[in-house]
Amino acid sequence: MTRGRSKKDHNEPERRCIATGETQPKGGLVRFVIGPDDVVYPDVAEKLPGRGIWVAADRAAIDLAVKKGLFSRGAKRAVKAPETLTDDVEKALTRRVIDLLSLARKSGVAICGYEKVKTSLWNEEAEYLIQSSDGSERGKSKLRNPPGSGRFIGVLTSSELGLAFGRENVIHGALTAGGLTPRVVEEAQRLSGLRLKVGDDFAGKGTKTT
Repeated sequence: MTRGRSKKDHNEPERRCIATGETQPKGGLVRFVIGPDDVVYPDVAEKLPGRGIWVAADRAAIDLAVKKGLFSRGAKRAVKAPETLTDDVEKALTRRVIDLLSLARKSGVAICGYEKVKTSLWNEEAEYLIQSSDGSERGKSKLRNPPGSGRFIGVLTSSELGLAFGRENVIHGALTAGGLTPRVVEEAQRLSGLRLKVGDDFAGKGTKTT
């Protein structure tokens, strides 16, 4: 059920998912807190006060936690988990990825546009290829991933990428090394668990290999 990560980062704190029972680096989970009204709230930025309850960044895992009342077990008291909680997490993570990508663009590590991305890939400057989930597969197939595993991000739509890059719609983008790139990649990976079916690569159905 849990998407998790293929390799553990031993420098990153680990947390236990209340749905799967598995312990993994917290970058692959979503933190939840209980509000004063005893309602469960997602804390994707991990800044809200209170004891955190952790669930794998996976739609099925969060759905299970809501359905089975696992948040009450984790909080050790009766709490209410909204039926919309999984969708709320997806929306929050989507906004987070868009905002981080926008900051990455302003700092110069994120670019967009077919020709710019093509040049960046050709010059081996791009670390990750970004393409919209709703773009033409034929058009997207003209660009190849940078060498290495998991170097593709395809969890945002063209309009969502447009918000990040200050345009109406964006199909092609890329991330260079450094800056906010690791954070964008991690948040995109978490978002993928909410948007893709279990077993799909976090890069998206349009993942291509070199």
